Amino acid sequence: MIKILIVDDHPVVRDGLKGMFAGDDRFAVLGEAGNGHEALAVAGSVDPDVVLMDLRMPAMDGVSTIRALKESGSRARVLVLTTYDTDSDVLPAIKAGATGYLLKDTPREELFRAVTAAARGESVLSPAVAGRLMGSLRSPAKEPLSQRELEVLSLIARGCSNRETAGRLFISEATVKTHLLHAYAKLGVRDRAAAVAAAFERGLLGAE
Repeated sequence: MIKILIVDDHPVVRDGLKGMFAGDDRFAVLGEAGNGHEALAVAGSVDPDVVLMDLRMPAMDGVSTIRALKESGSRARVLVLTTYDTDSDVLPAIKAGATGYLLKDTPREELFRAVTAAARGESVLSPAVAGRLMGSLRSPAKEPLSQRELEVLSLIARGCSNRETAGRLFISEATVKTHLLHAYAKLGVRDRAAAVAAAFERGLLGAE
């Protein structure tokens, strides 16, 4: 029997997963947690085989929790189960030590197979995530953002439009758009909001 710890900040999600696994005698849900701090405490007491880990949680996020579990010497395999599949979510989780990465729309039987494989130490990735990792491996290392790109993102983060940004930096709107496109490519994102979020996550923009 595979012992499972469910870590997610949404009680409804935790209840749904518990109910799903309760009907199969191959699994036993021994604990649950709503954030990373709780997860570390529960993992220390129940010694799970597999931890189903959400990424974006209050108090202590999933990547930090994965890293802390590894540093604590926990034998648990971590299987990320989230709604996010951007490079800024996937790569840090894998680097931190996650055994697998699935999205929350994964079918029940596929999730069961993934948990079983993770318990054996096998890597499990959803097709979308696998594609992102392969793309990252095949692409050359992203160059850092230029000072001007950072200035543009900083103004966008404060709510400035392209026109307002252009006015403040004394450049044209077309140039602003060009800087944004370059920033998107370097950050591995597709829009303004994701670019700002990725820049903050990487510490490129300071909180003001």
